[in-house]
Amino acid sequence: MTDPRPVIAAIRDGRRLDGPGAALIAQGLANGSVSDAQAGAFAMAVLIRGLDEEGRVALTRAMRDSGQLMRWDLPGPVVDKHSTGGIGDTVSLILAPLLAARGVYVPMISGRGLGHTGGTLDKLESIPGFLCDQSQEQFQTIVGNIGCAIVSATGDIAPADRRLYAIRDESGTVESLDLITASILSKKLAAGLDALVLDVKEGSGALLRKGNSTRALAEALVRTANGAGCRCSAFVTDMDQPLAQSAGNALEVAEAIAVLRGKKGALRDLTLALAREVLTLAGQGAEGLDETLESGAAAERFSRMIAAQGGPADLLERPEAYLARAPVVRPVPAPSGKVSEIDVTALGHVVVALGGGRTRAGEQIDHRVGLDRMARLGDEVGHENPLGFVHAADDVGAEIAIRAVQDAYQIAQDAQSGPLIRHRVDADE
Repeated sequence: MTDPRPVIAAIRDGRRLDGPGAALIAQGLANGSVSDAQAGAFAMAVLIRGLDEEGRVALTRAMRDSGQLMRWDLPGPVVDKHSTGGIGDTVSLILAPLLAARGVYVPMISGRGLGHTGGTLDKLESIPGFLCDQSQEQFQTIVGNIGCAIVSATGDIAPADRRLYAIRDESGTVESLDLITASILSKKLAAGLDALVLDVKEGSGALLRKGNSTRALAEALVRTANGAGCRCSAFVTDMDQPLAQSAGNALEVAEAIAVLRGKKGALRDLTLALAREVLTLAGQGAEGLDETLESGAAAERFSRMIAAQGGPADLLERPEAYLARAPVVRPVPAPSGKVSEIDVTALGHVVVALGGGRTRAGEQIDHRVGLDRMARLGDEVGHENPLGFVHAADDVGAEIAIRAVQDAYQIAQDAQSGPLIRHRVDADE
């Protein structure tokens, strides 16, 4: 069968999506034999009717197999992490070299920021000379030699997802749990992983803010990945406050370097928790990860990865010499009290408005701008302790950003933060 209409009609009428039907849709998306109208109808049918677990696995596999699959011949497991996005989430820059220092291999295919969340590739491109675009041969060589690399996806990786992603945006079907699941996992599983850990954000800065929706997504991702043959588990983590104290590309790279050099805090804590989880999934020992970080072994891998991808070899030792600084840095005044609530999405929009993010794909960004030393839930603020600092291209932008940051924070006389990890979805659930 080559006609996608019976497959679309079956989903519309509440019947299941099987392997051959999913393969027909995915290959048709990749080669153009499925029209835009048919793709939109398929996406809408999935949104309204939903897929069962077998259907999600079938669609994920078919989208994964619509393009190139990476094969590895390495003396250790191949693993990765995926986050659903947030503010101040620079885990990848620390996690990849940390895991590489423990003898596993991390071929990390990452994306750019769009909307209020930042992108790993944009952060890395604030490093002079760093090249995210690598050929498959270069990518595999860097991973084999160093243990990790962070690159952009080529057009050959899950092309069905690239086409369906655009159709979902145009057809009002972005929020389909089944299509989100297949989109995330098809790209990750095309990288030939043995194990995958997922960080699903929950809270005011998350893609899905409500707890039930977030946990349903985490469970769907874990079950689908395991059904498709990749050992996987997930954490549902706090995004009611920024993960790090910085938001903005060069500022977040600087904070990641600070963690690699010993800085404590939530960013380090979550990185270590995710590293332990994926090492356990891969059948590796997870003891002594703190020591691996503190010894400088992860920092050394980070430096080698940056140099191998075109960046300066001494970035870790001299970040201030390479990471551009904004010309205007201003504190954000605060009334006396404790931080009781943060609109994290609003903080992300502040960074975008400063020029540090995009409102549409392809826009140029200013890597210098953003926020740093941001107050966290429960922190004492006031005359001596601002809400944070704005890094802007000019005084006008700084003033606008200061007012927006003030609006994003609520101050009370008594407040405290919740747990960093809110829920865990086990690989065997």
